[in-house]
Amino acid sequence: MSPARKSAASGRLTSLDALGQAAECLKTLAHPHRLRIVQMLLGGRYTVGELAAACGIPSHMASEHLRLMQRCGFLDVAKEGRCVYYTVAEPHLANIMACIESRFGGPKPARAGVSA
Repeated sequence: MSPARKSAASGRLTSLDALGQAAECLKTLAHPHRLRIVQMLLGGRYTVGELAAACGIPSHMASEHLRLMQRCGFLDVAKEGRCVYYTVAEPHLANIMACIESRFGGPKPARAGVSA
């Protein structure tokens, strides 16, 4: 029996309901600005304005991207005074981004004597 058939026969496949939820969340991530936002947030916390500037988009568009990702449970929000900071709530996003960066090219390491 092939390994795939053994896995299916033993009931170790993920339920279709769970895969449906995963597909919806992956659809939410499937946008270059959202991926950039996640990439940044994996390194620390940022405000809407900071994220918008890094993506080269208006703040209202960044807010919409953040709202969608927050709805999926990817992000947390913390208010400090008048500032609202976003952070990653879903630790598995680091693994997803590592796969994306590995496949499509991640940040280039700095070379000695060359400033970025």
